[in-house]
Amino acid sequence: MTKEVISVSEALELAIHFGHPTNRWNPKMAQYIYGKKEGIHIIDLTKTVKKFQEAYDFVKQLAKEGKTFLFVGTKKQAQEVVLAEAKRGELFYVIDRWLGGTLTNFETLQKSIARLKELELMEESGKLELLTKKEASKLKKEKDKLDKNFCGIKNMNRFPDCVFIVDTHKEKIAVAEARKLKIPIVALVDTNCNPEEIDYPIPANDDTIRSINLITSRLVDGILEGKKESIKPIKKSDKKETDSETTPEVKEEKTPAHSEHSKVTERKEAKEHASPKTVSHGGGAQ
Repeated sequence: MTKEVISVSEALELAIHFGHPTNRWNPKMAQYIYGKKEGIHIIDLTKTVKKFQEAYDFVKQLAKEGKTFLFVGTKKQAQEVVLAEAKRGELFYVIDRWLGGTLTNFETLQKSIARLKELELMEESGKLELLTKKEASKLKKEKDKLDKNFCGIKNMNRFPDCVFIVDTHKEKIAVAEARKLKIPIVALVDTNCNPEEIDYPIPANDDTIRSINLITSRLVDGILEGKKESIKPIKKSDKKETDSETTPEVKEEKTPAHSEHSKVTERKEAKEHASPKTVSHGGGAQ
């Protein structure tokens, strides 16, 4: 049985169950709503735990297969959390704002990233210092702007295999682009979101840092666990079999030293056989 990653009591303690006001809800979230209290929808935490477990198992398996992830969280409460966790898991991320076409217009995006890398190289090599102050300042501003938009995805050379999103209501464009490209989406969905657009929805409060941190950090734990399991240690028995297959038989090969020794022995034996004939020949001459 799979170990429960998040418990109901832990989720309750971090106020994950508080949704949006009842007048700001999406009816498609009804299946995940337990009830209402003082005009606020209350999320059913038993379903949160169940759906999170499904998402956790999914990302863990992808990580085990060596797949890539893109974490998206541009709202103020999510930025620092997503940045810290994405760096911890060595994942791609977007925390400033989602630029339209980040996925669907990938080729154009790569041109902007190439320009960013070019400007970074100029700065590192000291070429910017050789320019006039005005030119250098202009290029530095361009670099800073590009870095702000693409720092988390500048090494993303192909589409990610999975996208994790905090607040799908705010990140509608990101959701639409991922769906168009059929990239699986794991997302934290509050009571004002549409869970039907998400492959692995996690019903939870998306407005508090504690809630976002719990879901995001545990997902990254799953990814790291999957990566660890993908690196299988070599067993001793396997190593012995490998060594026996690769080690050549001594009988079949002769080392240079062995060959030289054989030649010396052969010459010695030949000399010994020739020695009596030489002596007799010498005696006759005398």
